[in-house]
Amino acid sequence: MKIGYIRVSTDDQLTDLQSDALSEFGCDKIYTDKITGKSLKRPELEKMLDTLRPGDVVVVWRLDRLGRSLKDLIELMESFKQQNIQFVSLQENIDTTNAMGELVFHLFASIAQFERQLISERTKAGLKAARARGRKGGRKPALSKQQIQLAHSMLLDPNVTKVTVAKHLGVSRPTLDKALSDTAHDGQQSIFQK
Repeated sequence: MKIGYIRVSTDDQLTDLQSDALSEFGCDKIYTDKITGKSLKRPELEKMLDTLRPGDVVVVWRLDRLGRSLKDLIELMESFKQQNIQFVSLQENIDTTNAMGELVFHLFASIAQFERQLISERTKAGLKAARARGRKGGRKPALSKQQIQLAHSMLLDPNVTKVTVAKHLGVSRPTLDKALSDTAHDGQQSIFQK
């Protein structure tokens, strides 16, 4: 099934040019968004993506009608490839139902893989540089040193439970347990279990 997608940036813009081209190409169904390409919410695109089945062909008038950015286009192309969905862009003469178009799919996949590797390398280099400066990566601790000391003090009272302390500090019991355990490993006094 050939499924068309049209996007215009404003309600004032006409869809006739795109609609005529997609109809002439033989699209069985056409989804239309009248919304800026920068918008994350494109309801008709979401509907179209939900209806796609293996063997379908997505048709657009131009590539920029489908994706907000190159990254967005690459992700959509990867998704199409994984679902065995073909893609046609009329203005750029991209047609993945033939050998030349298949090459385009492979190029998009290669670019996506390259980008993932770059991100991974930059992340690793950033963490290494941070460690060299004495900083640790990861989340900020849920409890400050003062809050952990307060928890230790509160737990000295045999009538106070860890659940009560956790509620008082606004964290879960497992979070409190981890903070207490971490400070015990750092050489601070360990608190008996309650």
